[in-house]
Amino acid sequence: TLAIDIGGTGLKALVLDRAGAAVKERVRVETPRPATPRAVLAALTKLVSPLGDYDRVSVGFPGVVVRGVTKTAPNLHPSWKSVRLADKLAQRLKAPTRVLNDAGVQGLGLIEGLGLEMVLTLGTGLGCALFYEGTYIPNLELAHALFKKGKTYEDYVGARAFEAHGKKKWNRHVAEVLVTIDPIWNPDRIYLGGGNAKHLTIKASPHVRIGSNFAGLLGGIALWDGREGLDFAKVEKAAE
Repeated sequence: TLAIDIGGTGLKALVLDRAGAAVKERVRVETPRPATPRAVLAALTKLVSPLGDYDRVSVGFPGVVVRGVTKTAPNLHPSWKSVRLADKLAQRLKAPTRVLNDAGVQGLGLIEGLGLEMVLTLGTGLGCALFYEGTYIPNLELAHALFKKGKTYEDYVGARAFEAHGKKKWNRHVAEVLVTIDPIWNPDRIYLGGGNAKHLTIKASPHVRIGSNFAGLLGGIALWDGREGLDFAKVEKAAE
């Protein structure tokens, strides 16, 4: 499985064997700017060329995805609306391709499959995914909902907030978000991932865990084999 993670800051790829072990070292490049579909597709094609053979492709995308078609991409470019990303990558990479929201794919590499589990990814923006008994509930967009003082959740904990306020204040913001989410969703487990999770210093509740930044790539296996209760056909139908 060729696992691809499309981020607002970087593009990552890794080839995994049937057991989920890396066949070669992960490769990464900066996300091109402007991050139009054409530019990103060209960068991905070049990025994966040295990785060798693969049978199928899994892609995590930073936005809403329905049946392989991107609907939103707030941290990439407005032209991503209604792009048939799965089809375009399948043609370029010459392998069947599945695309899901990046937090959803990352969650597949993190969750235990028990109860209500939430995944929050702290990167360029804020990704969010919800799972019940291991089944993905698609298209939860928490990032752009209002949090407080007229600002969204992403305004408080996205990369811009980290750069503007510094590590200490950003951690306080993350703690505030967690305290707000808990009594609304009442998740059994919250996983924190994404590129900026490495900067977390907060003392969170016992049910909050920091996940590996590689989970978004490792979740690519589950996107195909149905592990953790994921039925891709049902997920895509529900997303409609």
